[in-house]
Amino acid sequence: MTQEWPIFWSFRRCPYAMRARLALKSAGITVALREILLRDKPDAFLAASKDATVPVLELKDGRVIEESLDIMFWALQETGDPAGWLSRWSQRKQDTQAFLDVLDGEFKTDLDRYKYASRYAADTQSAAELSNRHRASGCKFLKRIDTRLSNKSFLNGYSAGLEDYAALPFVRQFWIADMKWFDDQNWPFLQKWLQTFLHSQVFRDVMLKYKPWVPGATPIIF
Repeated sequence: MTQEWPIFWSFRRCPYAMRARLALKSAGITVALREILLRDKPDAFLAASKDATVPVLELKDGRVIEESLDIMFWALQETGDPAGWLSRWSQRKQDTQAFLDVLDGEFKTDLDRYKYASRYAADTQSAAELSNRHRASGCKFLKRIDTRLSNKSFLNGYSAGLEDYAALPFVRQFWIADMKWFDDQNWPFLQKWLQTFLHSQVFRDVMLKYKPWVPGATPIIF
């Protein structure tokens, strides 16, 4: 039986799945969303994903795309990038790629060890020291974003684009780790940028809650 829509495996709170959902929504691509629980992954998901991590996009032609940025690029390029997310990418590809590399590399490492320090430390004191050290390191990247946003409202320029939506879920996680502390920092442009997205309709749309998928369930059309 031919599937009517691409299948998109997702976990609502995963930042990688979040930014892939944002791109699919911007591109206007309809998918059958399958929400999973990371502690109870369905066999159909494990058969589709060699890494067993979300997001995963199963295309109708049998291809499988597993990396969130790859899903974003595929969705935007497949539909001609209707909202202009790739405008800066097309003009300054090297700079944009460098930003994405730091975001998904050094900053993600700092975020994980700041927010989940107990997973990486032997005791409470070590965890606190590790958290503080990586929070300070992550702040350097956030300050760079704030500086860029002092010139234009978005990382993409005058409208939001790839860098904005790729970074949003991870900056949000940094904020959630200690919202009062984050809000007290001297990052006025970054804080305005973040709140603009968090109060947007598109963000509310991609953060709707769905029941975990089970075989035979009615497709969730996203």
